[in-house]
Amino acid sequence: MPDLDATAKESNLKDSVKRYFIDSLYKTEGVHVTFDKYLSTPSVQGHKVDRWVSINFGSLAMSSMSQFILRIFPCTRADSEGFKLSQLRDKVFKYLVDADMTDGMARIPFYRSRAEGAWTLLDTGMVVQDVIESDQLDADDGTKFKEMTVRIRFSSKV
Repeated sequence: MPDLDATAKESNLKDSVKRYFIDSLYKTEGVHVTFDKYLSTPSVQGHKVDRWVSINFGSLAMSSMSQFILRIFPCTRADSEGFKLSQLRDKVFKYLVDADMTDGMARIPFYRSRAEGAWTLLDTGMVVQDVIESDQLDADDGTKFKEMTVRIRFSSKV
């Protein structure tokens, strides 16, 4: 039986999304990113941070035009009026839209990832189609957060 096409592999999809947000939010913006399902504050070299983004992978519907749902949680602490949360939301949102594109939708590069060796950029990419935001929410531990539900579409060979 032949191997799955690179565009049908969940591992490539998740690795590409992780790379995109680590490169944009962490390396470019200096915002800590976690792919944990909890909103717990990440500890960085023994120091707690007061702003971070937790990204959760949601449902995946594979077809010739596939759909992947992300749940993105910008989170802040020591933010009495939610101003830091608004600023963090804006940083996240700028990587989910693209004003240079006629449709305004951001593109996420799609890679064939490898544990060892160079990753290969696939001919197809992923398009951020929808972003739905919640109200500002407050957790019992004082964390302020929003939930951003993001629908990504991409062509795949299944």
